[in-house]
Amino acid sequence: MSVPETISTALVLTALPLEYAAVRVHVPERRDRPHPDGTWVEQGRLPGTDWDVALAELGVGAERAAALATQLINWLHPNAVFFVGVAGSLKDDIGLGDVVVGTKVYEIHGGKQSADDGFLVRPSALPASHALEQAARSAVRDMPDVRAHFMPIASGDVVLADAESEIARHIRRNYNDAGAIEMEGSGAAQAAHLSGHVDALVIRGISDRADADKHKADASGSQKVAAEQAAAVTMAVLRKHRPRKGSSDSEEGPHRRGDDGASYGGDHIDLRGGTFYGPVTGKTIEQR
Repeated sequence: MSVPETISTALVLTALPLEYAAVRVHVPERRDRPHPDGTWVEQGRLPGTDWDVALAELGVGAERAAALATQLINWLHPNAVFFVGVAGSLKDDIGLGDVVVGTKVYEIHGGKQSADDGFLVRPSALPASHALEQAARSAVRDMPDVRAHFMPIASGDVVLADAESEIARHIRRNYNDAGAIEMEGSGAAQAAHLSGHVDALVIRGISDRADADKHKADASGSQKVAAEQAAAVTMAVLRKHRPRKGSSDSEEGPHRRGDDGASYGGDHIDLRGGTFYGPVTGKTIEQR
């Protein structure tokens, strides 16, 4: 048997089916992997790279994203986590089909309601991984069909379809450097942050202008185009990025994929997706 090759795992999370489909086409050969608690991922090699990409469609909402991202991070021990999909533009110069790479993610609902002073904002923001952001900046230079913006992203459990609403004014007053608004990025970023060792990045394609014409933009097919642009940038980032030295798929050390399809690392051999002939003594990944 030849010497196994080192592999890295990227966890790519989405909320909507069309976002998932846009990412899925980039990973042509996939295997299903159900988490013991029921969350399903598809996992496969990104062609031409040493990245194993694990895809998951989590549904809508920051709390759901945080809980399920934590579950999957603890299970898969990825080297990098992405939340990928569509968003609404908050700036006149960020148009439909553009991509916003989040330099940081704001959680827009934090604050204190005061009888005397009204709502007092308590800003919460998580910065993007510097390494992934730099990989993204390099990647988009070679993508002439992508207009990318590196800006903060506002994240909250609200679909913004009224640019003159109170929540829109709240964002302009307190998060005026944000380029896009979405719902799940803060949850995924928080899960990665609390894991203590995972690089994370939120990448969003612009599908509407977060105004009263949102339904018209959605009906025109803008969501599909925006999701495809965000997915393309994410795959380009992976082709540029190299995990930090010492970063691993698990606490036991880096995983290596042998020519039998099995994954080797630390004190275990993951035989899923591969064939091994001979006795094995040890514990499965699920039993750790």
